[in-house]
Amino acid sequence: MTEDSFQERRRVLRRRRWGGRMARMMMYAVIAEAFLIPLAPLAAMVALLLGCAAMLLRLRIDRSFHLRRLPYDAPALLFVVIGLLSVAVAPDKAFSFYNFYHLVPIYALTYLLAGQTLRKTRELQRVAFAMALSAALVILYGFYQFIFGIDISSMKWVDGEAFPELSKRVFSTWENPNILAGYLDIVACIAVGLIGVLQRGWRILAILLLAATLACLGMTYARGACLVVAVVLAGYGALRDWRILLGIVVVGAGALLVDPVLADRLLSVFTRVDTSSEMRIAFWESTIAMVMDHPFLGIGWGMYFMVYPEYDFYLQGAPVQIVHAHNMYLNYAAEIGIPGALSFLWFFFGSLVLALRVPRKTPPWEAVLAAHEHAWKTVADVRAALGRWRRRRFVEGLSTGLGLAFISVALNGLTDHLLFNIPSSMLLWMLAAMTAAAYAIAGEMKEE
Repeated sequence: MTEDSFQERRRVLRRRRWGGRMARMMMYAVIAEAFLIPLAPLAAMVALLLGCAAMLLRLRIDRSFHLRRLPYDAPALLFVVIGLLSVAVAPDKAFSFYNFYHLVPIYALTYLLAGQTLRKTRELQRVAFAMALSAALVILYGFYQFIFGIDISSMKWVDGEAFPELSKRVFSTWENPNILAGYLDIVACIAVGLIGVLQRGWRILAILLLAATLACLGMTYARGACLVVAVVLAGYGALRDWRILLGIVVVGAGALLVDPVLADRLLSVFTRVDTSSEMRIAFWESTIAMVMDHPFLGIGWGMYFMVYPEYDFYLQGAPVQIVHAHNMYLNYAAEIGIPGALSFLWFFFGSLVLALRVPRKTPPWEAVLAAHEHAWKTVADVRAALGRWRRRRFVEGLSTGLGLAFISVALNGLTDHLLFNIPSSMLLWMLAAMTAAAYAIAGEMKEE
């Protein structure tokens, strides 16, 4: 072996070793971000940036690593571009650009990093576990707030005249109860998707997490989110698993009997209109007027609070700052125009459909064992087949949970703009990346 060939081999081995290190750093960054999003958003952003730096180094070092196309890269990029263009028509271009620059790249990079990192079932499992662990901490803090009390007298989260008995609404690590409730809807949906595919020990933990999630959701007294999760899970139970439907009926009836205040809150949706409902209708009217006046590029990214006073049909100059339209779809249409809103809808509902398109045809293990018992010669063969079967089942269950989660966000978006919250948007874009990864992994498993 010549000295030149020896040196070249050393360089190849060094590149491979550093490429592996960068790959692990990317994975650690995605896990850290998934865990930290609900707990410490700034720390989650730091993890994201470190992961992106590792990805850039890996692209330079590891010649075998290439960026892959994800199914909805196009609408995601279009959303970013139109959002940037909307800055040009904003009444305060400096603030609009500042807001865009500090938010949208975070969402896009979250989607990019997670989508390029998650390529194996084991990696999806690790991220799902990190999300479950952080959700457990969020829920525990919600229980703490509910047990030891929290003063909401100065917080404009409920109509005190309509609901005089409502003295506390938990919000845990999130900004307000409605945003926490939207997050808990997502957690509950993913848990339901995974319950049927996990091994017994993990299944019990998932059931406990689901029960705690629903209990904490009740403590938020968020009418919309409670009804949304009931509708989504009941619909899933009616179509796929009657036990889920029965559980929702029992839990819902029990909650209404145990907590009269919660029952009053939920029934108020159908029996009366309070100030929060009236205000939402007024905001929607104002927002529609904004969209009609600015249909192409909107009023500018993040400009709703600044432009709303010009379209104030309800508050009439009251010293209250309205920051969003309380409707996800109208808010995007107002700020970045109809084309921008359509690009987001393409990305959002495309990810929803993608999650539900993952095949769910893996037979029970008993059937697989009976069909292949003569082909497997050793215990190792059986273990390998069992591992493949469990991975398939996990991907199917996770995809189901992600699909249900997207449906919950879609329904909650009708009465609130949950994505106005930065951690909520980061979480949504990560879930979209996980959906794309699960779909790709399912396709690879089908070819095996």
